[in-house]
This record gives sequence, structure tokens and C-alpha cells, in this order.
Amino acid sequence: CQPVPKPESRVEVCDLNPCPPRWKVTPAGPCSSSCGLGLAVQLVTCVQILHGQEVLQEEHLCPVAEKPLTSVPCVVRTCSYEWSFSDWSECSTSCGNGIQTRQDFCLSSLTHKPVNPLFCRRFPKAIVVRGCSAGPCPEQEGTLSPGAELQPVTPATHLTTAAAGTEHRHKDLDVPLSAGPWEQTKPGGGEEDTARRCFLNVCGNLFLNATGIINMTGVESRDCTVAIGRPLREEILVTILESSLNCSAGEILLFSERMMWRTGCRKLPLSLINSRTNTLIVKQRVVLPGNGVILQYNSRTATKKYYQDCDQQLFGPQGEIVNPVQLPAHRQEGVCRTFITVAPRQRISIRALNTDLGPEGNHTHFNYILVRDVSTMKTVVFHGKQQFLWQSTGSQAEIEFHE
Repeated sequence: CQPVPKPESRVEVCDLNPCPPRWKVTPAGPCSSSCGLGLAVQLVTCVQILHGQEVLQEEHLCPVAEKPLTSVPCVVRTCSYEWSFSDWSECSTSCGNGIQTRQDFCLSSLTHKPVNPLFCRRFPKAIVVRGCSAGPCPEQEGTLSPGAELQPVTPATHLTTAAAGTEHRHKDLDVPLSAGPWEQTKPGGGEEDTARRCFLNVCGNLFLNATGIINMTGVESRDCTVAIGRPLREEILVTILESSLNCSAGEILLFSERMMWRTGCRKLPLSLINSRTNTLIVKQRVVLPGNGVILQYNSRTATKKYYQDCDQQLFGPQGEIVNPVQLPAHRQEGVCRTFITVAPRQRISIRALNTDLGPEGNHTHFNYILVRDVSTMKTVVFHGKQQFLWQSTGSQAEIEFHE
């Protein structure tokens, strides 16, 4: 074409029908978990190209059925550690309602051997205690149930549960440690009148004295539960002075705390129970009126440390928890918890008045508050600046502040 004159190049503007709105997905953010399965958040918007420009539109203009997920699964790497569990034990009773337990292990994925539970502290753990039913009990006297002897079983929760919080403090209001049901009777009635009031009101009480006797015989309630509480750094020793429980009728005595469950009926007199921690729940279940046990309890300095220096214990009807606060000598703790124990007939409410986890609080899954209902072992996690109201199903709760 060289001999022929070449026309000038031209660009003409054309305007076809505008493209319909479409979903636009930005690259996903960081994975919520440093190992194992997590979630990554991606921004999904509705856009439309108008006159060569991308214009943001309202979401209802885009096809709703085709909207991509805002959170997508992600895996950064395989976790080096994970929780593992033994098989569930047999039901603690041969008939009626009982409990099953299993033991938890922190397992290394490389060696497949148990390691220190601290390595698994960031990972949620399933329950290790659950209810079970062995069918209705026969009315006639039969053989003793497997749970008739005093049996130690799997801890209800491990001491080193996941916690990476720093420090916190509390103020326990209204009830001093020396106040217990044995001191709450009105003066002027004499020793006999005082003993009668304590006898009638024993069920559902929380005992906070260093020593005492609890008479659970002849109570009107079929199920009678009492709690014993002492400051952290102490443990509780219980001696069963007398027992008139009818094991063949299914009557039983249950001891529970954060690290131990025991049930018993036979050979109870003069048996010694060590709580291993500063709280102990005693539940008596009787079938025949008038039956029961008489307990004597004492407290002493714990033989083994079951708490961190920053852990706190609340007993009173109300209290305040503030986190963090500087520990003496600028020490830092890896696990900081607040334990709350009230009388068995009462329940716990926890209200977050103010939470501020800093500028990163809403963008990371490592800043959170964990609340555990000890009676069911269920946990709830609160993130960011969320103000919440939590209520227990039992009389014990634990709070953990992470990061």
C-alpha cells in the first residue's frame, strides 16, 4: 500500500448499553489463625462501570444469590500442637443419672506425644465432663453401682487453660472471707437456737470459715448442695464423720472442684477428701428421708501451686474486676484468671461496663475476653469493644483476659 496515501488514524467514542452492576471482591485480609483452619475477611462491594469509571452502587442492585462470602476459610500452616482426648469413661452409676469424663492432652503433631498444656493455650478445648443416663433404678435393693466407692476421675478443667492476658485486679465487696452461714444467725437465741438455724439452712449455703462442721442429715430436700471456699493459696480437707446413706437405694455423695470429681457412698465414715484447690462443692443425693452425712472441714496452705500470682478469687454477692493492672516488680504472667464462686442456690451475672482493647481490638482474634460457666464447661468469647451481659447456669464462673 506504500504508493497509496495513508489515511489518518482516528478513535471514535461509542456508547453501548451500560454494563449491569456486579460484585467486586478485594483480596482477603490476614488469616484469623496463625495455624490450622481460620477465617479471612474480604471486602465485597457492588460496583458498575459508567463512562469508563467504576462507580459504587447499592447492594440490592447486584444479584443477591451471586454475592461472594465475606469470610473465607484459610490455612497458614499446620498447627504444631492440638488438643486430644481419651475415650469417654463409663457412666458413673449403674442406674439413674451420672457423669462421664475424659482426659485431655496437648499433643504435638510432629511427635504425636503429649506435651506441656501451655503449648495449646490458644486453642479452644471441648468439654471433658458430660451427663449420662444408665436407665431407671429398680425399686428393690440390688448390687452396688460402679460409682459407689470414692473414685477420682478426670479433672473438669485443666489448670493451664488458654490465657495470654497480662494482669488484673478485683475488689470483693460486702462479704469478708470470715463470713459464712455459721456466722449469719441472729444473736440472742443461744447455742441451741443457733445450731437449729444452721441445721435448717445448710443446703444451698457457701461456707467461708477456715474450719467447721456441716450436718447434712435429715434435710428436707432430696438434693442438698453446699460449697466451701477459701482464699487462693489454700486447699480444703474434708473428713466424713458420719454417714447414713443407703447405697443400694442409689443415695450418693459427690465432691467437685476445678481439678477433681469424686463420687462415693460405701466406706464413707472417716474418709478424707482433699480439694487440691481453694473451693469445694459437696452434693448429697438421698432417697430415704432422714439419711445424710456429717462433714468436718479444715483448710491449710496448698501443698502444690494450682494458680498464677495474678489469678484472683471473688466470693461476695457483688464485685468489680479491672484488667490490666501492674503486678509488683513489673512481673508478667502468662495465665491470668478471675474465679467467681457464690452460694449454690445463687447465680452469677457479669456485666461489661467498659471494654477497650486498643486500636487493634476489632481486627485481631487474639484480643478477647473468655467467660466459662463451670457447671456446664461452656465458654463464651467477647471481642473488641463489645459491652455484654453474661449469666451463669450454676454458682461458679471463670474469666480469662487474652492479650
